[in-house]
Amino acid sequence: MPDAAIALPETMTAIEITEPGAPDVLKPTTRPVPTPIAGEVLIRIAYAGVNRPDVLQRMGLYPPPPGATDIPGLEASGEIAAIGGGVDRWKVGDKVCALLTGGGYGEYARVDAGSCLPAPSGLSMEAAAALPETFFTVWANVFDDAGLKAGETLLVHGGTSGIGVTAIAMAKAAGASVIATAGNQEKCDASLKLGADAAYNYKEDQWEAEIAKHGGADVVLDMTGGDFVQRNLECLNPGGRHVSIAFLRGAMATINIMAIMRKRLRLSGSTMKARDAKEKAQIAKRLKATVWPWLEAGKIMPVIDRVFPLKDAAKAHIHMESGAHIGKIVLKVA
Repeated sequence: MPDAAIALPETMTAIEITEPGAPDVLKPTTRPVPTPIAGEVLIRIAYAGVNRPDVLQRMGLYPPPPGATDIPGLEASGEIAAIGGGVDRWKVGDKVCALLTGGGYGEYARVDAGSCLPAPSGLSMEAAAALPETFFTVWANVFDDAGLKAGETLLVHGGTSGIGVTAIAMAKAAGASVIATAGNQEKCDASLKLGADAAYNYKEDQWEAEIAKHGGADVVLDMTGGDFVQRNLECLNPGGRHVSIAFLRGAMATINIMAIMRKRLRLSGSTMKARDAKEKAQIAKRLKATVWPWLEAGKIMPVIDRVFPLKDAAKAHIHMESGAHIGKIVLKVA
């Protein structure tokens, strides 16, 4: 039983995946309100972010990790409604945002206490819900893994996606230059307005040749995979780092190993969903120390594309799959 709690209902409304398939398999349902166990808190959710892994889960391609709820949703903002045993950092009523293993598409979700961060002062709860998934992912891959430093150049594909917008903002705040790609001129222009130093249309431009000609990239944050991997390697500078976090163009790639050897390149990749609670808690600490001051000072801001009511989660997925969004898509839960 939780150490402390406010009066909680027995049931809640949530969105479930009735079967793997198209967006219309997302349906409202009634579920028991979860109870936090030791080391966890229960969040009364105000807003939840919509992310590409939610789409993959809905399609049956990215199942939740063992022990996690089947309700989708990897990030949310809200207030702490109950506290499990052994948690002394948080108290009931605290406003937080959190990285979840699932459950964001519901009125309540339990989460490891270490995966919570205080909602940044000056930001709305709507904006706070757009932070955890992309900020954890970009920090862990671009800064912890690839070690992007001030004065270096980051290449990020999909500059107007939730990840892309976050990567541009965080890299610029850290003193790096950013090159983005996007699928049309409108999105390239949007990437430039968001802070990118250059932007290329990946459907038309020979972006790898242009990037190499203008100084190359030191780090690539790649969500594309497939044929883009070799093109990424061609524009990486000696000592460059290539980090894979998705593979929208395919999970298989043919690469020139000699190029990796000659330029001393390093290739890595990761997922966030499967990381254990201790690792996520360490990322949260580093975000709070370095990135939360940027947010609270207004140095960077999340970009919200559209907000849908929870009952319209299917419409939110349709919008995400259309590729028309610039920034994050958010569900209003409460």
